[in-house]
Amino acid sequence: MAKKSRSRVGEFEKSLKELETIVERMESGEQSLEASLKDFEDGMSLVRDCRDSLQAAEVRVQQLLEKEGELQSTPFDPDEA
Repeated sequence: MAKKSRSRVGEFEKSLKELETIVERMESGEQSLEASLKDFEDGMSLVRDCRDSLQAAEVRVQQLLEKEGELQSTPFDPDEA
């Protein structure tokens, strides 16, 4: 379980870094229109991946919140979120 969470965090960080690279490339203004459109499409896909990872993290945090004075942890399956 912890392994799955760590890999999801790693995926988020990797996607975010790729997104930053795309933004820098597009901001340079030195690409062709075709390359910019491809980067935009790839960037939107990465944004969705990052959003999904953040939503899964939010669900996990909510599951770990204190309930009735005790820390409650329930199994989390990101496919069910």
